[in-house]
Amino acid sequence: MKKIPMLIDGEWVGGDSDEWLPVYNPSNGEMIAEIVNATDNQVEEAVAAARRAFESAEWRAFKPYERGQLLYEMAAFIRANKERLSRLETEDVGKPLFQAESDVEAAARYFEFYAGAADKSFGDSIPIEDGLLDVTVLEPMGVTLHIVPWNYPLQIISRSVAAALATGNAVIVKSAEDTPMTAHALTEWFKESKLPKGIFQHITGVGSEAGAKLASHPGINQITFTGSVKTGSSIMQAAAKNIVPVTLELGGKSPNIVYADANLEKAANGVLNSIIQNAGQTCSAGSRLLVEAQIKDKFVTMLKERFQTLKIGAGIENPDMGPILNKRQYEQILKKLEQAKKEGQIVVGGNAITVAGYEGGFYIEPTIIDGLNHESTIAQEEIFGPVLSVFTFHNPEEAIRLANSTNYGLVTGIWTANIDVAHYTASRVESGQVFINSYGAAGGIQMPFGGYKKSGIGREKSHLALMNYQQIKNIAIKYEI
Repeated sequence: MKKIPMLIDGEWVGGDSDEWLPVYNPSNGEMIAEIVNATDNQVEEAVAAARRAFESAEWRAFKPYERGQLLYEMAAFIRANKERLSRLETEDVGKPLFQAESDVEAAARYFEFYAGAADKSFGDSIPIEDGLLDVTVLEPMGVTLHIVPWNYPLQIISRSVAAALATGNAVIVKSAEDTPMTAHALTEWFKESKLPKGIFQHITGVGSEAGAKLASHPGINQITFTGSVKTGSSIMQAAAKNIVPVTLELGGKSPNIVYADANLEKAANGVLNSIIQNAGQTCSAGSRLLVEAQIKDKFVTMLKERFQTLKIGAGIENPDMGPILNKRQYEQILKKLEQAKKEGQIVVGGNAITVAGYEGGFYIEPTIIDGLNHESTIAQEEIFGPVLSVFTFHNPEEAIRLANSTNYGLVTGIWTANIDVAHYTASRVESGQVFINSYGAAGGIQMPFGGYKKSGIGREKSHLALMNYQQIKNIAIKYEI
C-alpha cells in the first residue's frame, strides 16, 4: 500500500502520529494508497515556509528565463513518464487510459506554454508630462494557493502552477483527497528540482479541513479553485475576509445547439464525446442538447444508436467510458436519474450496471432524457455524470433563450452550416467559451477558459491567466536638468 506524504519546506511530512486517509480505485473499489490528513500546525508550517521562500534572496536571484527553463524541464519529465503518469491518473480517477494519456500531453503543454512566457511578461510606460517618467511593472502576488479538484488533477495542477511559477510566486497545492496520485508524482520531481525549498509545496487531506484552513489563512495572497459552486462560494467568503483575490472555475450546464442544417454526423459525435468524457464528470460537459424541431427525432435516434454501442468498463481496459469516482457521487447521480424517470422519458440508459471482474466499481449507463420541463432541477442543476437532457427549439431566438436559461455559462457548442446564424448565436449566448462546429478544440491550452454567472470568476489557460498571479505597480520618476 503506497503511503503518500506531503511536501512541506522541502521535506516529506507524514508519520505514524499522523491521520492517514484511504484512496480508492473507482474501477474496482479497492484501496490503492493513503494520504496524510494535514493538521492545522502543518498548514501553518507550509504557509510560513512559502513566505520565507518567496522573500528569500535565493528566489529573487532566480531570473525569469531560469524559471522558464525549469518549467521546460518539467514538461520533458512529464512526457518521459507518460505511461506511468497515465496509469496513475486512470487508476486514481477511473477515466479511460486514452483520456489520461491526453491529460498527460496537455499537462506537458501547459508547462511549455508558460515556460515560454516567463521572460515575456511586460509592463508599460505612460506619457504624463515632460520631466516625469511613469512606468508600470508586473510583480508576483506572493504565496498562491491552488485547490485542485478530483476529476482532472494532472491537467488542473499543471495549468495553474505553471503560470504561478512562471510569474515568480511561491506555490501551495492542495490536492483532492480522492485523487492525489499524479499530484504526488509531480511533487517528487519538484522536490529534486533546482527550486528553493518551500517554493512548491503539496498539502493533502480533507477539503473541508485542510483546504478550508488554507483558504482562510492570512498568509495566502491569491487562491485558484476549481470545483463546485457551493465550495467556491465558501472559498470566496473566506478569501474576502483577508481581501485576497480568487480565480474560480465552477460548475456548468453547457448546451450543444444543433441547427437543422448542421453536419449531423459530426454534431452527433461532438455531442456524444462532450457528455461521456470522464463519465460526464467534467464541469464543461455538454449536458444539454438543444436541437431544432425538424431534425429532433432523427438526431436523437442517431445519438441513441451511438450510446447503445459504447463500451463501459475499468479505465485501465481503455473503454469508451469509465466509472463514477466514488460511492457518494454514484448514489447522487442514481437518485437524480430516478427523479428524471418521473419527470421525463429515458431514451437510453438510466441504470447502474455491473462490469465483470470489476464488481466493486461504480458504473452507470450513459443516459439520454427527453421530455423534461426546462425549469426542472434535472435540467437546471449540474448532475456531474453521463446524463444528457434534450430540448427542442424552433428558431435562433428560442435556442439562445434556452441556452441562457440556467445559472451557468461555461461552454456552448453551436452546430450549423450558416455562418450568419453561427455568429449571431455566438454573440448572444452567455458563455465563457463558444465552439462552432466543434466542442473542446484540442484541449485549448492557448484559449482563455472560465465562465459567466455562477460558472466562476476570472480566466485560466492562455496568456491571460498570467495576470491571475501578478499585481501592477506604478512607478513615477521625476527628473530635471
